[in-house]
Amino acid sequence: MKTVDDIKAMAKTLFEDVLAFRRHIHQNPELSFHEFNTSNYVCSILDKYDIAYQKDIVQTGIVAIIEGKNSSKKTILLRADLDALPIEEKNEVVYKSKNPGVMHACGHDVHTASVLGTTLILHQLKEQFEGTVKVVFQPGEEVLPGGASLMIAEGILHNPSVEIALAQHVFPSMEVGKVGFRSGMYMASTDEIHITVYGKGGHAAMAAEYNNPLVIAAHIITEIEKQFPFSIDAEGVARNIGNRIPTVIAFGKMEAKGATNVIPETVYLAGTFRTMDEHWRNEVKKQIAEIVHAVCASYGAKADINIIDGYPFLTNNPEVTTLCKQASIEYLGAENVEDLPLRMTAEDFAYITQQVPSCFYRLGTGNKSLGITSGVHTATFDVDEKALEISIGLMAWMTLSLFQRN
Repeated sequence: MKTVDDIKAMAKTLFEDVLAFRRHIHQNPELSFHEFNTSNYVCSILDKYDIAYQKDIVQTGIVAIIEGKNSSKKTILLRADLDALPIEEKNEVVYKSKNPGVMHACGHDVHTASVLGTTLILHQLKEQFEGTVKVVFQPGEEVLPGGASLMIAEGILHNPSVEIALAQHVFPSMEVGKVGFRSGMYMASTDEIHITVYGKGGHAAMAAEYNNPLVIAAHIITEIEKQFPFSIDAEGVARNIGNRIPTVIAFGKMEAKGATNVIPETVYLAGTFRTMDEHWRNEVKKQIAEIVHAVCASYGAKADINIIDGYPFLTNNPEVTTLCKQASIEYLGAENVEDLPLRMTAEDFAYITQQVPSCFYRLGTGNKSLGITSGVHTATFDVDEKALEISIGLMAWMTLSLFQRN
């Protein structure tokens, strides 16, 4: 088996190519489920290196296959996401987005370029491992129902059956050169809450003649807050006071088209519900609906409520995560491998973690000395591109280690 130094040398040799991959993808971002040019670009690279693949899965998804010796022995899946966000980029860099209002503000350009680099390393080393590497480039991570769920429905976890899955995510608050892991539950499920309250409009001065839906909507929000009180733990995670399960219920939108002296007929509320327990998740959604209808009944009003199921919670398999963490210590040194707190953000790789022993880890991409500190989903997000060289070698080393050890 190749050594850490061998893999680092290969990553260094490939760095300029992977840098070019990332910059091309960053300059040409495409929104979720419209990643046609990005998909074609990935295929062109796979073609160049004679790597077998299947394309057009869920329209823009790709699955590449690298068969090692005794290819039926074990299959490890590596996943990257292709889509960008509807954000106008404000960075003034040579690789700035050419598509107005669209930007790789969540690092999926880094994920795709990195996994391509890892694929090239493993393709060169296919005589060094026993098993198969299945490389998934998926569309639509940023929007429901999530490209991972759709690709799973198309059978990507079978033929051959996947035994382990890996994915990474850029982490701007972590300095380049470091990575982070958390075993067990790591990221939350996410559901969308949509409520339309129907009252009775009128002139604001004529209080006896209207039934103000804004008051009803405000009461709904406060009743939900009262029913699901939370406290913040030492990790900064909101936990329901009654059962200590991580729980966030928050409304970020209230839309009422009235005026200072005009009471509207309706109010629209939109919010999010996130947690890390499936039984609790189902129970809370039922209780939210009950609260909405009870409050409306008390005011003689009505409401429509639509809770859209989103991604499940993401869980990292303890054994796989321990092996990946150990491989990272071998590759980067213990001082550069960190433990991560729970996050109430969501990720559609969760669908895969629910079915296959998996590890989803964080790649440090920040650099305070260079001013690279902006968070994901912002117009000034960027990465220290040194992370690309680290990423491609590290994921390759993890994969080789999993073939060897697990």
